[in-house]
Amino acid sequence: MLLIGLTGSIATGKSTVSHLLSRPPYSLPIIDADLLARKVVEPGTPGYAAILDHFQSTTPDLLLPAPSADLDKALNGKGWPLNRPALGRRVFGDSPDRKRDRQVLNGIVHPAVRREMYKALLSYYVRGHWAVVLDIPLLFESGLDVLCGVVVVVAVSDPDIQMKRLRERDPHLSAQEAEDRVRSQGD
Repeated sequence: MLLIGLTGSIATGKSTVSHLLSRPPYSLPIIDADLLARKVVEPGTPGYAAILDHFQSTTPDLLLPAPSADLDKALNGKGWPLNRPALGRRVFGDSPDRKRDRQVLNGIVHPAVRREMYKALLSYYVRGHWAVVLDIPLLFESGLDVLCGVVVVVAVSDPDIQMKRLRERDPHLSAQEAEDRVRSQGD
């Protein structure tokens, strides 16, 4: 089975390329590391528990508040959802504390994402797919490029366009927060 690595920095168009490859005439299955990263930290998962253990005591807004009417739905016996913007503010930036916290978060999330990725790869292989796209922003940094028969890098030639795309996608980010996220991609 051919593994096609798809990579590039944040807000460069990887999702657009993934979408094109998942449709006819290609109809390739996509394993999206960003989606898996969200899945492995959902309430009730070991990743969620590890994030709470490390960050909750020093990040008071780590969990999203839910309207009282949605209390049962939000808790669902597993816990409140993570406040991703608050966690992002905690780990993105150039200060030594933020870099350390980003390493801790990556140490929690990345192994769990790899496990889910390998399970998905096995599933696609068993079902007879001839190729699978691995959409992984940090493909080279994680060393997963060695698994790929071919790698596609998506890039934007104008940094202003990248910032505009990121701020349109994530309007809660300030200009500084957007720049911090782009700069942290290699960490």
